[in-house]
Amino acid sequence: MEAQADGRLVAVVESFLDHVRGARGLSEQTVRAYANDLDQLVLFAAERGIDAARGLGLEVLRDWLWDADQRGLARSTIARRSSSVRAFTRWASESGLLDTDPAVRLRAPKGAGHLPRVVSTDQVRTVLDGLAARAETDDPGALRDLAVVELLYAAGIRVSELVGIDVDDLDRSRLTVRVLGKGGKERVVPFGVPARDALEAWLDRGRPALAARAAGTAGSAGADGTARAAGAARVGATAGAARAADDALFLGDRGGRLGVRSVYRVVARALADLPGAGPSGPHTFRHTAATHLLDGGADLRAVQELLGHASLGTTQVYTHVSSARLREVYRTAHPRA
Repeated sequence: MEAQADGRLVAVVESFLDHVRGARGLSEQTVRAYANDLDQLVLFAAERGIDAARGLGLEVLRDWLWDADQRGLARSTIARRSSSVRAFTRWASESGLLDTDPAVRLRAPKGAGHLPRVVSTDQVRTVLDGLAARAETDDPGALRDLAVVELLYAAGIRVSELVGIDVDDLDRSRLTVRVLGKGGKERVVPFGVPARDALEAWLDRGRPALAARAAGTAGSAGADGTARAAGAARVGATAGAARAADDALFLGDRGGRLGVRSVYRVVARALADLPGAGPSGPHTFRHTAATHLLDGGADLRAVQELLGHASLGTTQVYTHVSSARLREVYRTAHPRA
């Protein structure tokens, strides 16, 4: 191993990142977080004259986290850095690149533990009624936006799962959809009749119109035989994108597969007029769906399966949300609260 012969911290970090990039089940976001955190560690160590991996010790790592705290970084960020460095030093120790694992006793503050934003059933109805009114015009984008929000709320899926759905993943007769979750784990989740109706309207009247836009763009671009080589490359890329979107359930305004940022914009617009503070991204509907299920008497493990959580502890945050709402109702309604 090159890093073993080298021994420099930067080389060992690169070897670790190569290792995690090839590991099964790690998302791109996780790998990016490791890279960003460990780059900061390398810079911090270099400022203190530490160039070799074996120069890392528990005190250096504690100082790194303390420095982050003094600079006002969020507790969740510091906790993530602690997790990143523990994974790194454990791997380096097991690989023989460090004599011992200096981060075994490293501790970081827990995340702030903010409860996720949840909107009420009446607010969900208001949002969906507004989207349905827009969809009555048969505008393709409006039909898509209604189907997107209906499915996010009905199935409680992640935005990354939603944009990865293909048409064939949808079973309209059984009211289920197959999604690919974190770690490449596939699961089948149910949705309701309103979501089915919105999806059918999108597939019948909205999606073909946006797919035609992609075909028209590729065709008109390819018709110019005098295009220069660079232009031809762009045409090929456009046609390739159109082909790549052939299977996608949701399409963007230009006919390609709908992206995560576009879904964020759709949801932000839908939630803009609702009272209450907090995030206004797609996860709001995931949090809301989970909380409404538990409020309605759903079993915690069933909700865990629906959401695709590896740990039941992750799902339990929604029991805290429900308890918090119950306390708020009590405080506002009970005469001796």
